[in-house]
Amino acid sequence: MKINGREYRSLWQDRDNILFIDQRKLPFSFEIFTARTVKDVAFAIKEMVVRGAPAIGAAAAYGMALGEKNPKQSAKLLRLTRPTAYDLFYAVDYMIQAIDQTKNVFDAASTYVETIISHCKNIGEHGESLIKDNMTILTHCNAGALATVDYGTALAPLRNVHKKKKKIFVFTDETRPRLQGLLTAWELSQEGIPHALIPDNAAGYYMRKKEVDIVIVGADRIAVNGDFANKIGTYEKAVCAKENNIPFYVAAPQSTFDPQIKTGSQIIIEERTKQEVTEIQGKAIMPEWVMVKNPAFDITPSKYVTGYITEKGILKK
Repeated sequence: MKINGREYRSLWQDRDNILFIDQRKLPFSFEIFTARTVKDVAFAIKEMVVRGAPAIGAAAAYGMALGEKNPKQSAKLLRLTRPTAYDLFYAVDYMIQAIDQTKNVFDAASTYVETIISHCKNIGEHGESLIKDNMTILTHCNAGALATVDYGTALAPLRNVHKKKKKIFVFTDETRPRLQGLLTAWELSQEGIPHALIPDNAAGYYMRKKEVDIVIVGADRIAVNGDFANKIGTYEKAVCAKENNIPFYVAAPQSTFDPQIKTGSQIIIEERTKQEVTEIQGKAIMPEWVMVKNPAFDITPSKYVTGYITEKGILKK
C-alpha cells in the first residue's frame, strides 16, 4: 500500500512490538499505534485501531505471540474483542497449535501474516478477470490494504487492473457510522484510481441509472452455504444489485470461511456503541437523548451472490 509514495503495511512487527497504522486517525492524520502486550493488541482490535477481518486475524496472530507465556488467557482475551470476524478465531487457533509446535512464536505469527498477504495477492489476480476496460465498480466498507495488511480483498483486483492501465471508476459507499468508505477513498487516492465517495443510500440510485457494472465487497465471516456477514448495509447493496441485474461478488481468503457455521442465521452480529452513531471524530452530531441501535454487520444470503473471489480462484455458488 502506498502512502505519500512510500510502501506500508497496515500492521507489522518491530522487534518485540507490533505497530499499527491507527485507522481511527485516518485520513486526517497518519499516526502509528504501538502494541507492546497482548492487552494492547486486544485494545487495537476492539477499538478499531485495526479493522477488516484479515487484518484483525493478523493482529490476533501477533497478539498471541506477545502473550505466549499464557496462551489460554491470551486466546480468551482476543476472542472477546469482536465476535463476528472469523479470521480472528482462525488466527488464534492457528497460533495455539504453533505455540505447542515451535520455539519461535513470532516466526509462526509472521508466517501466518505472510500467508494472508499472499492470499490477497492471489485474490487480486483471480478477480482481475472480472473487470473489463471502462467498468464502474461499486464497493462497500473498506476491503483494501488497510483491512488486510496488504493488497486488499475487494480492492486487490482494482489495483491490478489499474496497474495494467485499464480505465476504471469506483463508487465507494461512505459506510456509516464509522465512515470506512472514506478509508477506501483514501487508499484509492493514494494509488491514483479514479473514484467518488457516495452516501450509502445513493448506491441504488446509481445502479438503477445503469452506472454500476459490478459490485465487489469483502466479508467478515462466510457460512458453509455461502451466506456471509459484512459491514452493515451490504445486504441492501446485494438486493439492489440483484434487482438491477448487476453481478455481485464477495472477495475473501479461506480464513474467512467458517466450516462450523452452516448458514448465516448462526453468525453472531456485533452490536457497537451509541457514540459511533451520535458522534463523528469525537464531536457530537446528535443530542444525547437520541436512542440508537448500532449493529456493525448484516447477513447477505448466498442467493444474491454471483461468486466468491478467493486465493484459489472464483467459486460459484
